[in-house]
Amino acid sequence: MAAALTIGAVVRALAEEFPDVSVSKVRFLESEGLVTPERSGAGYRRFTEDDVERLRYVLRAQRDLFWPLRVIKEALAQADRGLEPAGPDRPAALPRVIDDPALPDAGAVSGGAVLRLTRDELVAACGLTAPEVDELVDHGMLRPDRAGLHGAADVRAARAVAGLAPYGLELRHLRAFRTAADREVGLLEQATGALRGEAAVQAREDLVRHALALHAALVRNGLDEGT
Repeated sequence: MAAALTIGAVVRALAEEFPDVSVSKVRFLESEGLVTPERSGAGYRRFTEDDVERLRYVLRAQRDLFWPLRVIKEALAQADRGLEPAGPDRPAALPRVIDDPALPDAGAVSGGAVLRLTRDELVAACGLTAPEVDELVDHGMLRPDRAGLHGAADVRAARAVAGLAPYGLELRHLRAFRTAADREVGLLEQATGALRGEAAVQAREDLVRHALALHAALVRNGLDEGT
């Protein structure tokens, strides 16, 4: 784990590109909510390398783009939700990393970058209508967090639903997928229940990859038998 940086070390790290940066400037940006370093037990700020890069982004946006802090804060909020932040002439965009992965590639089961989309952003990303997304949420096919935001798994699920729709598969048909998935989740949770920490994360990803491979193989075999 990288060592935490003091506020003085942060200023020195930024000084080559931003000679006018100061401790008071960093404190001001913190007070505006643009960076939120952790605090030690004694109350000292503990910055990470990610905090430094965040400050670098803020300072560049001020210097090169003349953005006010309000606009910078909005861009950072978009980045925190996994979007590619808006620029001077472009809206915020979905990152390429959430494209539907090929199963059972590890990218299909690892969390990857954190993504949190609003309902309207999900609608734009998946090709469904807002009422269709709402219906999927009501029936547990999509599971937004407590703030009502959707992660990458919901994007993939919604895109899959949109892809099945032209074949006449409606929500009433797709509930079987939710039921089967919940059963598989319960089984995999039993298998990893005694593990903790990094071992649990690695085992969970490995189990899910194998479970997805098995699921795909069984479905394909079943379809092949019917042809």
